[in-house]
Amino acid sequence: MNRFEYVRPDTVAHAVKALADRDARALAGGTNLVDLMKYEVTRPSRVVDINHLPLRQIEPAPDGGLTIGALVTNSELAWDPRITKRYPLLASAILAGASPQLRNAATTGGNLLQRTRCYYFYDPSTACNKREPGSGCSAIGGVNRIHAILGASDGCIAVHPSDMCVALAALEAVVNVEGKDGKRSIPFSAFHRLPGSEPQHDNTMLQGELITSITLPASDFGSNHTYLKVRDRLSYAFALVSVAAALKLEGGEIRTARVALGGVAHKPWRDPDAEQALSNSPGAP
Repeated sequence: MNRFEYVRPDTVAHAVKALADRDARALAGGTNLVDLMKYEVTRPSRVVDINHLPLRQIEPAPDGGLTIGALVTNSELAWDPRITKRYPLLASAILAGASPQLRNAATTGGNLLQRTRCYYFYDPSTACNKREPGSGCSAIGGVNRIHAILGASDGCIAVHPSDMCVALAALEAVVNVEGKDGKRSIPFSAFHRLPGSEPQHDNTMLQGELITSITLPASDFGSNHTYLKVRDRLSYAFALVSVAAALKLEGGEIRTARVALGGVAHKPWRDPDAEQALSNSPGAP
Protein backbone atom coordinates (compact mmCIF):
# COMPACT_ATOMS: atom_id res chain seq x y z
CA MET A 1 0.00 0.00 0.00
CA ASN A 2 1.05 3.62 -0.48
CA ARG A 3 1.95 5.87 2.42
CA PHE A 4 -0.92 8.01 3.71
CA GLU A 5 -1.80 10.44 6.47
CA TYR A 6 -4.06 9.06 9.21
CA VAL A 7 -6.58 11.37 10.88
CA ARG A 8 -9.00 10.45 13.69
CA PRO A 9 -11.57 13.24 14.11
CA ASP A 10 -13.87 13.43 17.12
CA THR A 11 -16.50 15.72 15.55
CA VAL A 12 -18.36 15.64 12.25
CA ALA A 13 -17.07 19.14 11.46
CA HIS A 14 -13.48 17.95 11.92
CA ALA A 15 -14.15 14.92 9.71
CA VAL A 16 -15.64 17.08 6.95
CA LYS A 17 -12.61 19.34 7.03
CA ALA A 18 -10.25 16.36 6.86
CA LEU A 19 -12.18 14.89 3.91
CA ALA A 20 -11.88 18.07 1.84
CA ASP A 21 -8.70 16.74 0.20
CA ARG A 22 -9.60 15.14 -3.14
CA ASP A 23 -7.74 11.91 -2.34
CA ALA A 24 -8.97 11.57 1.26
CA ARG A 25 -11.14 8.57 2.16
CA ALA A 26 -13.33 7.90 5.20
CA LEU A 27 -12.65 4.70 7.15
CA ALA A 28 -15.44 3.03 9.14
CA GLY A 29 -15.62 -0.78 9.16
CA GLY A 30 -12.96 -0.95 6.45
CA THR A 31 -14.45 -4.07 4.87
CA ASN A 32 -14.19 -2.56 1.39
CA LEU A 33 -11.69 0.30 1.65
CA VAL A 34 -8.89 -1.82 3.11
CA ASP A 35 -9.27 -4.38 0.31
CA LEU A 36 -9.10 -1.62 -2.30
CA MET A 37 -5.96 -0.24 -0.69
CA LYS A 38 -4.31 -3.66 -0.55
CA TYR A 39 -4.96 -4.20 -4.26
CA GLU A 40 -3.78 -0.62 -4.95
CA VAL A 41 -7.07 0.13 -6.65
CA THR A 42 -7.41 3.08 -4.27
CA ARG A 43 -4.38 5.08 -3.12
CA PRO A 44 -5.66 7.69 -0.65
CA SER A 45 -3.41 10.48 0.50
CA ARG A 46 -5.34 10.66 3.78
CA VAL A 47 -7.44 8.10 5.68
CA VAL A 48 -10.02 9.68 7.96
CA ASP A 49 -11.04 7.26 10.71
CA ILE A 50 -14.62 8.23 11.61
CA ASN A 51 -15.22 5.49 14.17
CA HIS A 52 -15.14 7.91 17.12
CA LEU A 53 -17.95 10.09 15.79
CA PRO A 54 -21.37 9.99 17.52
CA LEU A 55 -23.13 8.26 14.63
CA ARG A 56 -24.16 4.93 16.19
CA GLN A 57 -27.78 5.63 17.19
CA ILE A 58 -31.08 4.37 15.82
CA GLU A 59 -33.67 7.00 16.71
CA PRO A 60 -37.30 7.89 15.90
CA ALA A 61 -37.69 10.24 12.93
CA PRO A 62 -40.19 13.15 13.03
CA ASP A 63 -42.57 11.52 10.50
CA GLY A 64 -42.82 8.26 12.44
CA GLY A 65 -39.95 6.54 10.68
CA LEU A 66 -36.45 5.80 11.95
CA THR A 67 -33.10 7.53 11.56
CA ILE A 68 -30.10 5.19 11.44
CA GLY A 69 -26.64 6.53 12.25
CA ALA A 70 -23.97 5.95 9.62
CA LEU A 71 -21.81 3.88 12.02
CA VAL A 72 -24.54 1.41 13.02
CA THR A 73 -23.18 -1.96 11.95
CA ASN A 74 -25.05 -4.20 9.56
CA SER A 75 -25.53 -6.79 12.32
CA GLU A 76 -26.89 -4.22 14.77
CA LEU A 77 -29.30 -2.95 12.15
CA ALA A 78 -30.52 -6.35 10.95
CA TRP A 79 -31.29 -7.57 14.47
CA ASP A 80 -32.70 -4.37 15.97
CA PRO A 81 -36.29 -5.16 17.03
CA ARG A 82 -37.59 -1.92 15.50
CA ILE A 83 -36.17 -2.98 12.14
CA THR A 84 -37.32 -6.60 12.30
CA LYS A 85 -40.84 -5.51 13.22
CA ARG A 86 -41.37 -2.46 11.02
CA TYR A 87 -38.85 -2.93 8.20
CA PRO A 88 -38.30 -6.69 7.90
CA LEU A 89 -37.49 -6.31 4.19
CA LEU A 90 -34.35 -4.39 5.17
CA ALA A 91 -33.35 -6.99 7.77
CA SER A 92 -33.79 -9.79 5.21
CA ALA A 93 -31.64 -8.01 2.63
CA ILE A 94 -28.83 -7.33 5.10
CA LEU A 95 -28.76 -10.94 6.29
CA ALA A 96 -28.51 -12.13 2.68
CA GLY A 97 -25.24 -10.25 2.26
CA ALA A 98 -21.63 -11.03 3.18
CA SER A 99 -20.90 -13.20 6.24
CA PRO A 100 -21.65 -12.75 9.97
CA GLN A 101 -18.08 -11.61 10.59
CA LEU A 102 -18.25 -8.96 7.88
CA ARG A 103 -21.71 -7.79 8.98
CA ASN A 104 -20.31 -7.29 12.48
CA ALA A 105 -17.80 -4.79 11.06
CA ALA A 106 -19.53 -3.26 8.04
CA THR A 107 -21.45 -0.05 8.67
CA THR A 108 -24.66 1.46 7.33
CA GLY A 109 -22.92 4.39 5.67
CA GLY A 110 -20.11 2.25 4.31
CA ASN A 111 -22.58 -0.15 2.71
CA LEU A 112 -23.89 2.67 0.52
CA LEU A 113 -20.37 3.64 -0.55
CA GLN A 114 -18.90 0.23 -1.35
CA ARG A 115 -17.36 -0.01 -4.81
CA THR A 116 -18.24 -2.47 -7.55
CA ARG A 117 -16.90 -6.03 -7.41
CA CYS A 118 -16.13 -6.05 -11.14
CA TYR A 119 -13.11 -8.31 -11.81
CA TYR A 120 -11.46 -5.70 -14.01
CA PHE A 121 -11.95 -2.86 -11.52
CA TYR A 122 -10.00 -4.91 -8.98
CA ASP A 123 -7.16 -5.68 -11.41
CA PRO A 124 -4.92 -2.62 -11.99
CA SER A 125 -3.29 -4.36 -14.96
CA THR A 126 -6.53 -4.08 -16.98
CA ALA A 127 -8.31 -1.09 -18.50
CA CYS A 128 -11.13 0.27 -16.35
CA ASN A 129 -12.83 3.64 -16.79
CA LYS A 130 -14.12 3.47 -13.23
CA ARG A 131 -10.62 3.07 -11.82
CA GLU A 132 -8.79 5.17 -14.41
CA PRO A 133 -11.11 7.42 -16.46
CA GLY A 134 -10.46 7.27 -20.19
CA SER A 135 -8.55 3.98 -20.13
CA GLY A 136 -11.39 1.86 -21.54
CA CYS A 137 -13.59 -0.96 -20.21
CA SER A 138 -12.14 -4.47 -20.30
CA ALA A 139 -15.45 -5.95 -19.16
CA ILE A 140 -17.12 -5.00 -22.43
CA GLY A 141 -16.29 -7.95 -24.65
CA GLY A 142 -14.63 -9.74 -21.73
CA VAL A 143 -15.90 -12.05 -18.99
CA ASN A 144 -19.04 -10.17 -18.03
CA ARG A 145 -21.48 -12.68 -16.58
CA ILE A 146 -21.89 -10.60 -13.40
CA HIS A 147 -22.22 -7.26 -15.14
CA ALA A 148 -25.02 -4.80 -15.87
CA ILE A 149 -28.03 -5.56 -18.02
CA LEU A 150 -29.78 -2.24 -17.26
CA GLY A 151 -28.58 1.36 -17.37
CA ALA A 152 -25.07 0.58 -18.62
CA SER A 153 -23.04 2.84 -20.91
CA ASP A 154 -20.28 2.51 -23.50
CA GLY A 155 -17.85 3.40 -20.74
CA CYS A 156 -18.85 0.99 -17.95
CA ILE A 157 -21.01 -2.08 -17.32
CA ALA A 158 -20.16 -2.57 -13.63
CA VAL A 159 -22.91 -3.17 -11.05
CA HIS A 160 -23.46 -1.97 -7.50
CA PRO A 161 -22.87 -4.93 -5.13
CA SER A 162 -25.02 -4.06 -2.11
CA ASP A 163 -27.98 -6.11 -0.87
CA MET A 164 -28.96 -3.61 1.78
CA CYS A 165 -29.22 -0.80 -0.76
CA VAL A 166 -31.76 -2.72 -2.83
CA ALA A 167 -34.11 -2.81 0.15
CA LEU A 168 -33.42 0.85 0.95
CA ALA A 169 -34.38 1.75 -2.63
CA ALA A 170 -37.69 -0.11 -2.29
CA LEU A 171 -38.36 1.55 1.08
CA GLU A 172 -37.64 5.05 -0.32
CA ALA A 173 -34.99 5.86 2.26
CA VAL A 174 -33.28 9.24 2.49
CA VAL A 175 -29.51 9.71 2.87
CA ASN A 176 -28.41 12.53 5.18
CA VAL A 177 -24.99 14.04 4.52
CA GLU A 178 -22.92 16.90 5.88
CA GLY A 179 -20.24 18.89 4.07
CA LYS A 180 -18.49 22.23 4.11
CA ASP A 181 -21.69 23.94 2.90
CA GLY A 182 -23.83 22.36 5.60
CA LYS A 183 -26.32 19.51 5.80
CA ARG A 184 -28.56 18.12 3.07
CA SER A 185 -30.81 15.14 2.51
CA ILE A 186 -30.72 13.09 -0.70
CA PRO A 187 -33.61 10.82 -1.75
CA PHE A 188 -32.26 7.30 -2.16
CA SER A 189 -33.32 7.22 -5.82
CA ALA A 190 -31.00 10.20 -6.46
CA PHE A 191 -28.06 9.03 -4.34
CA HIS A 192 -26.43 6.45 -6.62
CA ARG A 193 -25.94 7.29 -10.28
CA LEU A 194 -25.68 5.51 -13.61
CA PRO A 195 -22.23 5.39 -15.23
CA GLY A 196 -22.84 7.58 -18.28
CA SER A 197 -19.57 9.16 -19.38
CA GLU A 198 -18.24 9.42 -15.81
CA PRO A 199 -18.33 5.91 -14.32
CA GLN A 200 -15.68 6.89 -11.75
CA HIS A 201 -18.47 8.64 -9.83
CA ASP A 202 -20.66 6.15 -7.96
CA ASN A 203 -22.98 8.64 -6.30
CA THR A 204 -24.07 12.27 -6.12
CA MET A 205 -22.19 13.23 -2.95
CA LEU A 206 -19.97 16.31 -3.21
CA GLN A 207 -16.26 16.32 -2.38
CA GLY A 208 -15.78 16.26 1.39
CA GLU A 209 -19.33 15.29 2.27
CA LEU A 210 -19.88 12.61 4.91
CA ILE A 211 -22.90 10.36 5.34
CA THR A 212 -24.21 10.97 8.86
CA SER A 213 -27.42 8.92 8.81
CA ILE A 214 -30.16 7.29 6.76
CA THR A 215 -33.83 8.01 7.38
CA LEU A 216 -36.50 5.37 6.78
CA PRO A 217 -39.97 6.86 6.30
CA ALA A 218 -42.95 5.36 8.10
CA SER A 219 -43.74 2.12 6.29
CA ASP A 220 -46.83 0.07 5.43
CA PHE A 221 -44.71 -2.82 4.19
CA GLY A 222 -44.02 -4.70 7.39
CA SER A 223 -46.19 -7.76 6.65
CA ASN A 224 -45.94 -8.61 2.96
CA HIS A 225 -42.39 -8.62 1.67
CA THR A 226 -39.57 -10.76 0.35
CA TYR A 227 -35.93 -10.41 -0.59
CA LEU A 228 -34.88 -12.99 -3.16
CA LYS A 229 -31.21 -13.33 -4.09
CA VAL A 230 -29.87 -15.57 -6.86
CA ARG A 231 -26.16 -16.29 -6.49
CA ASP A 232 -23.57 -18.90 -7.32
CA ARG A 233 -23.39 -20.28 -3.77
CA LEU A 234 -25.66 -20.06 -0.77
CA SER A 235 -23.37 -18.00 1.45
CA TYR A 236 -21.02 -15.07 1.03
CA ALA A 237 -21.59 -14.41 -2.67
CA PHE A 238 -22.71 -11.31 -4.50
CA ALA A 239 -26.02 -11.37 -6.32
CA LEU A 240 -26.30 -12.39 -9.94
CA VAL A 241 -29.72 -10.79 -9.53
CA SER A 242 -31.80 -9.91 -6.48
CA VAL A 243 -35.31 -8.60 -5.93
CA ALA A 244 -36.73 -6.64 -3.01
CA ALA A 245 -40.53 -6.67 -3.15
CA ALA A 246 -43.06 -5.27 -0.69
CA LEU A 247 -46.85 -5.02 -0.91
CA LYS A 248 -49.57 -3.12 0.90
CA LEU A 249 -52.80 -5.16 0.84
CA GLU A 250 -56.32 -3.86 1.40
CA GLY A 251 -59.46 -5.95 1.07
CA GLY A 252 -57.68 -8.71 -0.81
CA GLU A 253 -56.13 -6.31 -3.33
CA ILE A 254 -52.61 -4.98 -3.78
CA ARG A 255 -52.98 -1.24 -3.18
CA THR A 256 -49.31 -0.36 -3.37
CA ALA A 257 -46.25 -2.27 -4.52
CA ARG A 258 -42.54 -1.59 -4.27
CA VAL A 259 -40.02 -3.48 -6.41
CA ALA A 260 -36.27 -2.93 -6.61
CA LEU A 261 -33.59 -5.04 -8.31
CA GLY A 262 -29.96 -5.65 -7.40
CA GLY A 263 -27.01 -7.05 -9.31
CA VAL A 264 -28.28 -5.68 -12.62
CA ALA A 265 -27.13 -2.04 -12.80
CA HIS A 266 -24.66 0.57 -11.59
CA LYS A 267 -27.20 1.46 -8.88
CA PRO A 268 -30.06 -0.31 -7.09
CA TRP A 269 -32.77 -0.43 -9.77
CA ARG A 270 -36.27 0.60 -8.75
CA ASP A 271 -38.85 -0.81 -11.19
CA PRO A 272 -41.90 1.51 -11.46
CA ASP A 273 -43.39 -0.48 -14.35
CA ALA A 274 -43.56 -3.63 -12.22
CA GLU A 275 -44.98 -1.61 -9.33
CA GLN A 276 -47.70 -0.14 -11.52
CA ALA A 277 -48.58 -3.54 -12.95
CA LEU A 278 -49.00 -4.98 -9.45
CA SER A 279 -50.87 -2.07 -7.88
CA ASN A 280 -54.66 -2.35 -7.63
CA SER A 281 -54.52 -6.00 -8.65
CA PRO A 282 -55.85 -9.05 -6.74
CA GLY A 283 -53.59 -10.29 -3.96
CA ALA A 284 -52.91 -13.91 -3.12
CA PRO A 285 -56.02 -15.82 -1.97
